[in-house]
Amino acid sequence: MQTATKKRKWKLVLAVVLVLVAIGVFVGWYKFFREEPQPEWITATPEMRFKYGSIGAEHDAGIPYWIFYVLPRVFPDKLPGPGSYASFGVAWEQGQELPIGFTKKVIGFPRVANNCAACHTASYRKRSDENPTFVPAGPNHTLNLEAFFRFLVDCAKDPRFNADNLMREIKLVTQLSPLDRALYRFLIIPITKKRLLEREQQFAWVYRKDFPEWGRGRDDAMNLTKYFMIRFPMDDTIGPTDMPSVWNLKKYKPEKGMLMNLAGDSHDARSVIMDSALGLLGAAPHNKGDFLKEVDWLEQYLRELPAPKYPFPINPQAARIGKTIFDNNCAGCHGSERTGTRVPVEEVGTDRERLLTWSKKAAIEANKVVRAFGLERHGLVEAEPSGYIAAFLDGIWLRAPYLHNGSVPTLRDLLKPASERPKEFYRGYDVYDPVNVGFITQGPEAQRVGTKFNVGERASGNRGHEYGTRLPAAGKDALIEYLKTL
Repeated sequence: MQTATKKRKWKLVLAVVLVLVAIGVFVGWYKFFREEPQPEWITATPEMRFKYGSIGAEHDAGIPYWIFYVLPRVFPDKLPGPGSYASFGVAWEQGQELPIGFTKKVIGFPRVANNCAACHTASYRKRSDENPTFVPAGPNHTLNLEAFFRFLVDCAKDPRFNADNLMREIKLVTQLSPLDRALYRFLIIPITKKRLLEREQQFAWVYRKDFPEWGRGRDDAMNLTKYFMIRFPMDDTIGPTDMPSVWNLKKYKPEKGMLMNLAGDSHDARSVIMDSALGLLGAAPHNKGDFLKEVDWLEQYLRELPAPKYPFPINPQAARIGKTIFDNNCAGCHGSERTGTRVPVEEVGTDRERLLTWSKKAAIEANKVVRAFGLERHGLVEAEPSGYIAAFLDGIWLRAPYLHNGSVPTLRDLLKPASERPKEFYRGYDVYDPVNVGFITQGPEAQRVGTKFNVGERASGNRGHEYGTRLPAAGKDALIEYLKTL
């Protein structure tokens, strides 16, 4: 009888333990791993999906939402200026909780990550007193990406990044449940700090005093790939370049020998999209099927998305004259079979530092990494970089500043000899200059908002591409008028 009673007791204890374990497993899954779809408004239109849709980066690269929310409050001294995250020049639509290109998704708890739109949404204003117009797939010429990277690492390195300080600020803006408060205090905040500090070594080159800052609208894309995807040791190369437009990707024809990226580093659009998305994920995709569906969607969306129309009046008669000038002086590279292919750097004469940041060896290693993820694409070109791509000019009016490194402020400046082009100007102000075709880069407001660009700094030279510089003034005016139509 006693033996039977003991057995019943042990069964009861075991049942209770199993129930508690099951509850613990469920709570752990619910609080850390359950995945909720994003709100329907994000997927309601292709444009909204591009701007705010998740590509899966929240799993490994996401920052807990409430930590992300309070970082500027705790560390205002580490921002590049007033205005919280707006000080980084992010594209931020009125009424939206987060900037364009910043995604929010619940994976256990709300997390914030990035998608392609963070770097590939342009903005402009016709006048200084109006709200900006945002153009999906355009180059984000206002974003100070390097400053944003530094901000996250610098916050994590600061002793003030601790549970007491962050929880004090979080309490001021939201009421977490007792369980969530405990999870944030003892797990989420310490883990986030650790993960951000792990990035410090990979970002070491952006702290080098002998390297110029990227400034607004630029990134050092191939070094990011070297140090994050393939974990190469830091070398002495630097090559900040303008963020490119990614609209109308169907114009690229790989079967005709066309390549992508500024120096022809990638074979096709799918490879560029996949590699860029992997860079945002910072790891292998959590769900390969979902990741590939997102790559497919992005490729199709960007293939068909047209370049934006010039928003100011165009003189049609001058544009017709300008087309003839274009055909005689520019079409050989920008309107022929040569378009989309490499032009040797010795021929175009532009700054070569960007070419030195990449190599055949790096391309081979990067392709190996992607294959190890179980992903297939044509990939990176396994050859030494030798020149820059002769660019398509669709939407050229919104792609200022010009040349691969953004060293020439306007199209009118580009038609001057290098010796007469501006030596210093300010990047990142979004009021448009329809006379010179580019953005306003001088004056108090441009100086207040922008970052100074000096063509004498390393990788920032404005030499080369001296085509059309000998045209008469009237010819330059007509050519510029035609370029507005593209």
